[in-house]
Amino acid sequence: MRPVPDPVPPGGESVWRYPRPAIAERCDAHVVIEHRGLRIADSRRTVRTLETSHPPSYYIPVEDIAEGVLRRATGASLCEWKGAAVYWDVVAGGDVLPGVGWSYPEPTAAFRILRDHVAFYARPFDRCLVDGEVVTPQPGPFYGGWITSRLAGPFKGGPGTMGW
Repeated sequence: MRPVPDPVPPGGESVWRYPRPAIAERCDAHVVIEHRGLRIADSRRTVRTLETSHPPSYYIPVEDIAEGVLRRATGASLCEWKGAAVYWDVVAGGDVLPGVGWSYPEPTAAFRILRDHVAFYARPFDRCLVDGEVVTPQPGPFYGGWITSRLAGPFKGGPGTMGW
């Protein structure tokens, strides 16, 4: 059963108008990740992925991520659209946040712009911001979307949403 889309805020977007299959597009939003007093990432050159029912995931160019915070994690996964993903730990302020980032070293042709970019789950960090607004992590343990006040849901990831 498809849920009823929420009203769209003025100047906002509905995740129910996002495409399926997913797409990737360049984005000039100011994306910042902070943890334990450190700026993990700061970029105005991100790529966001959009897919029906999901808030965007932001992929940050490696050169806009603080030097020395990324450490290759174990594990891999496969996205039917993007290709094979690898995972990253973040080491910052005495913390090791395991598997909180992912990237596509050899993305499919349609997602070529994701090469040399890393996306992060928002939940483990002290603060993740888009254009100065603190984001809410997408519900559930699997998806990595970032929710802002500009987005209308409902959002996939919570209980009962796997069939969307």
